[in-house]
Parts: sequence; structure tokens; C-alpha cells
Amino acid sequence: MCLIPKKVFFVKGKGFHKSKLGSFEQALREAGIERFNLIKVSSILPPNCIEISQEDGLNQLRPGQIIYIVLSKISSNELNRLICASIGVAKPANEGLYGYLSEHHCFNLKPDKVGEFAENLAAEMLATTLNIPFNPEANYDEKKEVFRINGKIIETKNISESTTVKKEGEWATVIAAAVFIL
Repeated sequence: MCLIPKKVFFVKGKGFHKSKLGSFEQALREAGIERFNLIKVSSILPPNCIEISQEDGLNQLRPGQIIYIVLSKISSNELNRLICASIGVAKPANEGLYGYLSEHHCFNLKPDKVGEFAENLAAEMLATTLNIPFNPEANYDEKKEVFRINGKIIETKNISESTTVKKEGEWATVIAAAVFIL
């Protein structure tokens, strides 16, 4: 049996509850994936894996189904704490090659910075497998230009979610995920 995903879609969500698990459930609900059995996998975007919309992806799945996801998740119950989770994506120009997904989560950074970090990480991993020379110390805009000029990386992006813990005694959880369909 060969389990290579043919499709991928991306989701994000946030949740609040008096328990950590409850806040995670609420985040899954907002993302639309609470009704599935989730198996967390590492970060390879398979060759020829087609990106579809969240709506199309969810319509192809059934409650209770086992699904494979790349998941970024963070929780906190510290009042006013900013939390953010992100999935970075890097797709090669040659669809027959694999790409990368990276997960990153942290406290007290704005979502655009967390997303940029995750996207940069995915692009760096792909660039090194494609033997694209770049300066790892360069800022991400400079690296993106090298990747664009080289023509071997067709797309990079990120999917991020953030929130702030709003109430004393309440947990907050944010998630971002890549959901695979076999």
C-alpha cells in the first residue's frame, strides 16, 4: 500500500475554553477538521500534489476518517499573551519534484513575522534540495529574489493564525494545518 497524497488544502483556526483540550477542540472546529481522526506527519509536499480549496477538501472527507496533516499548534492560558501558528509552503517549479511544508509557532510575535519565518524555512529547505545557492544570513526578501531568478521554486506562501489570551483562567489555542487527501 502506497500512501502518497494526491491533494492538499490548508486550514487555520483559534479556540477558547477553560481547558487546554477544549480550546484545541474549538480551534479544530473553526478550522473545520474536528470531525476527523488526525495523524500528524512531517513536512514533505509530495510530487504532483494538487492544492485545492478548503471547501472542496472538506467535501471529499467523511466524519471519522483518518487524515494526515502537517500541524502547527500553540496554546496558552497567560492573560494577554499573543500566540501564533503558521505553516510555510514552498513548491518547486517542476511538479514532479517534492516541495516542503514547515510548521512554526511562537509567543509574542505578530502573525506576518511568524508566517514569514515559516515560509522562509520551507523555501530554504527546498532550495537546499534543489542546490540553489543563497546566503542563509540574507533577509527573506533577498532570498526570495534569488529563488525567483533561479526559476526552480514556483511558489512560497504561508497560512497563519493568531490570537491573544482574552480572559483570566481561559485557554487559547491557535492552529494552522496542511490537510492531505490520498
